[in-house]
Amino acid sequence: MDVVALDGTGLEVEVEDLHHRLVLRAAAQGVLDVAYRTLDSPVGSLLLAATGAGVVRVAFERQGHDAALDELARRVSPRVLRAPARLDALARQLEEYFAGRRTGFDVPLDLTLASGFRRRVLDVLGGIPFGTTLSYAGVAGGAGSPRAVRAVGTACARNPLPLVVPCHRVVRSDGSPGEYAGGAAAKGRLLELERAARVGA
Repeated sequence: MDVVALDGTGLEVEVEDLHHRLVLRAAAQGVLDVAYRTLDSPVGSLLLAATGAGVVRVAFERQGHDAALDELARRVSPRVLRAPARLDALARQLEEYFAGRRTGFDVPLDLTLASGFRRRVLDVLGGIPFGTTLSYAGVAGGAGSPRAVRAVGTACARNPLPLVVPCHRVVRSDGSPGEYAGGAAAKGRLLELERAARVGA
């Protein structure tokens, strides 16, 4: 539920205040199931969302923030509100990551949106060290299904937590980057960022 931005009048402030009070009341009553915010980053605007259990979704602008919110409403809870404070820690850590001062994330995760093989793939992705890569075949083997290379590609494309669970570190067997939910340019930029940070360490 976005606040409607008005034209700089007192009414705009009033709407923001009403929204803030709505968020506080929802949190106090335990009905704020999914909080979200957006964050500007070097790879475009990111949607960040969290349940009370942890971060549940990170979405690139090209994936459609509205589509991501719709999915959260359908699969997690329809009680979704823009409530940035719940995502402050992740936003700060992402800013540190993009500045080359952080190599991993220390926030609780809610993996509600991943199950079965895709969940196993996320477990493997979480173990790929900063600044390194692993082939799709390597991830398939790590997930216990060495022949499921194409399914690994699908699992990476549908990773609900890109950046935090680093699917950008998965590359083709020939070393080329391959596809990425955030786009080829974003994947290249992330790989270069990590490479440069390792060299400079």
